[in-house]
Amino acid sequence: MGSEPESCIDDTRYMTDDDDVIDEYDNVTLMYAKHEKIPMKDFGSEIRATMDIDHLLNKAVLLLDLQETSLEEIFAKIIHEMDIQEPEFTSEQVRSVLFTQDAGNQFHILSRTVQSICTTGSVGGSFDYDQTWICALCMLNTVQHRHVAIARLSHPTNLGRTMQDLRFIIIVIAPSRAKGTKTALETTRTFATLFADMEIRQRLVMAQSVEQFRSTLLSAAKELAMDQNQWRERKSSIHLSHAKEQIFGPEAWYPFRGLVEEFKRRLAIYPSDYLDGIRGHKTVQKLFSTVVFLYFACLLPAIAFGVLNDDNTKGAINVRKVIIAQAIGGIFFSLFGGQPMIILLTTVPLAIYIKVIFKISQELGYDFLAMYACVGLFCQMFLILYSATELCSLMKFATRSAEEMFSLFIAIAFTVESIRAIHNSFKKNYNDCDTSAISMKAARTALNAFKNGSNADSIVGNITSSMSIGDTGSLCRRDTSILYMLLMFGTLWLGLFLYNFRKTPYLTRSRREWLADYALPASVLIMSFTGSYAFSDIEKDRFNLRFEFPLIQMADVTSLPPSGYFVCLLLGFSLSFLFFIDQNITSAIVNNNQNKLKKGTSHNLDLFVVALLNMFLSVFGLPWMHGALPHSPLHLRALADVEERVSQGHVHEVIMNVRETRLASLIAHVMILVSMFFLIPYPLQLIPTSVLHGLFLYMALTSLSGNEMFERLLLLITEQQAYPPTHYIRKVPQRKVHLFTACQLLQLIILCAFGFSPYPFIEMVFPIVCFFFLPIRHTLIPRLIDYKYLDALDGRH
Repeated sequence: MGSEPESCIDDTRYMTDDDDVIDEYDNVTLMYAKHEKIPMKDFGSEIRATMDIDHLLNKAVLLLDLQETSLEEIFAKIIHEMDIQEPEFTSEQVRSVLFTQDAGNQFHILSRTVQSICTTGSVGGSFDYDQTWICALCMLNTVQHRHVAIARLSHPTNLGRTMQDLRFIIIVIAPSRAKGTKTALETTRTFATLFADMEIRQRLVMAQSVEQFRSTLLSAAKELAMDQNQWRERKSSIHLSHAKEQIFGPEAWYPFRGLVEEFKRRLAIYPSDYLDGIRGHKTVQKLFSTVVFLYFACLLPAIAFGVLNDDNTKGAINVRKVIIAQAIGGIFFSLFGGQPMIILLTTVPLAIYIKVIFKISQELGYDFLAMYACVGLFCQMFLILYSATELCSLMKFATRSAEEMFSLFIAIAFTVESIRAIHNSFKKNYNDCDTSAISMKAARTALNAFKNGSNADSIVGNITSSMSIGDTGSLCRRDTSILYMLLMFGTLWLGLFLYNFRKTPYLTRSRREWLADYALPASVLIMSFTGSYAFSDIEKDRFNLRFEFPLIQMADVTSLPPSGYFVCLLLGFSLSFLFFIDQNITSAIVNNNQNKLKKGTSHNLDLFVVALLNMFLSVFGLPWMHGALPHSPLHLRALADVEERVSQGHVHEVIMNVRETRLASLIAHVMILVSMFFLIPYPLQLIPTSVLHGLFLYMALTSLSGNEMFERLLLLITEQQAYPPTHYIRKVPQRKVHLFTACQLLQLIILCAFGFSPYPFIEMVFPIVCFFFLPIRHTLIPRLIDYKYLDALDGRH
């Protein structure tokens, strides 16, 4: 698409007479020309293509065998015949937009056109225009509907550059504000795809009447859609046969086959996992920035999850235990894990499950740490069984929709925990205080002080002291709850502001990226300093380091009764689904082909190493860990070389190379281990819990970026004209898009109903519910939505 370039600079501008030079420059102007390659319309998958042909062609103006020979005359004839009945529309508006005007208001060149080109195959990649047809398009504020006109000239006519053998002219007029699939360009692309076919043009030349011309175009569109669908089905069948071979394998199966193969492959390149962290252009610089990023990105969430687990288990699993587990687990996996790009963390779903185990142990009267260790050991035995039998291959059936629903569930869990924390703060300092009793007590205090002849400062001090204590003796610090809210939402706002700073025009691009990368630690440190020093006179909620609990203590698993082991077996089996799904989804995202990793996958080996690590953590009462999002892909991106590409006006980033090294994760977690001896209790305990819950909200909102389910939920409340030009909007009818979103939303509601149930025996099965989304996607959803639409909505692209 583009206007025709034209040179308007006159060589005679160097005349010696000044007046003549001025006269010459009065006739000189500059012409801006832009050419952009756009894809052909896929009539088989882009549903709007066939709909546009059926709808617009029946209303289109068709003119056959025009006798006019000049561009202006031809277009004037076509616009006149279109007879557009819009209140504010005039033909002059169309001509002013279709053509570029010179100083004398002469219409001499088309502004926006679409034509097909054919590469010549010569050196330099030159191409030739197909000069037998041209599409001209324009957008007007004065029209409310799309209008199309197609003209066939009586004989091939030379109308200028790229139109030297012109036979067909198509004009498309569309509203300026139109839905993404109904813009002038999209409509033009539909008709241009048909006219780019030489056979279709030949059939249109032979048409004897307007009705025959119209029916020829309609049938050609249907034939093209059928041909493209057949090609896609052939391609799909080949793809499915390959998938079956990849899942089950062409060779004989035996236990631990995949595990042994992955171990041998990773062992052969193990030295390079360290050398790749120090060799290469800017590698050391990348390594340093990644280590700093991982240090804060792992330590701060570890503190936040430690606070959450402390609340859920009454200190049995606390901040100190989570930090030491993070250090041990990170070092162990960076040394022995198969895919070094994966970062292990304890997560919100694991915290929810630990709370379930704690509730059940309290109800049944079991020792929590003994039950926790037993559940963990049973779970890891199942994970070793899964890795030995290559069940990780089943995750190839997992589609993007499962990842999206699980990601939204985690975001909701973050939000729920933060809201619950601020609710408890206000409940403690507002609802649990008897304000009437406090007021009466303050009045009595003031009266007694006045009778005793106390000075004003003493009276105010006595009143303040009396108002701070309710009848039950609990402190009513309302300023604490207000500050809690300010710090929590302040951390969220500052984090989002820095995270989105890369989208602003301020500073340089590298500095904007630097600020965005360190948004998480910067927001926590700044708001912690603000709370600790700017509001030093206000009491703040701080987490307890629980020194009364030993840091590492071996659990007595033999203290459980026989029935307790059966309960632990059920809990461990359900928990194994959570580990299996989370670990493999993280591994799949990291090993995506777009990341251009070169050392291969190791799903089974990673799961096996995670199982061994969590056996140790279970026995010693430390929190479990597995591959975490978004830390793992962020770790990969921090070690990558990224370039910006522009496609159809949209800027996107492309990963060119990744330094697949173990050093960044290893060094960062060694630093976390060392920090245990320098940051506890100070300055670590200066971080208010409100800031940590603000961190939860930050992680919840930033995880929504790129989540297509969330984007489709927003479409339900978005004006159609503002719909983004995403691939599924082009290929799937709107009602099918909303139906698929509704199915996902229903599954998410069911998952939340189990995951946030007040009954622990119901809550314990939420990992199994999540796993059953896979068969639902492949058995029930296709009964509601065709496979070709599901491929666009839920395929890997």
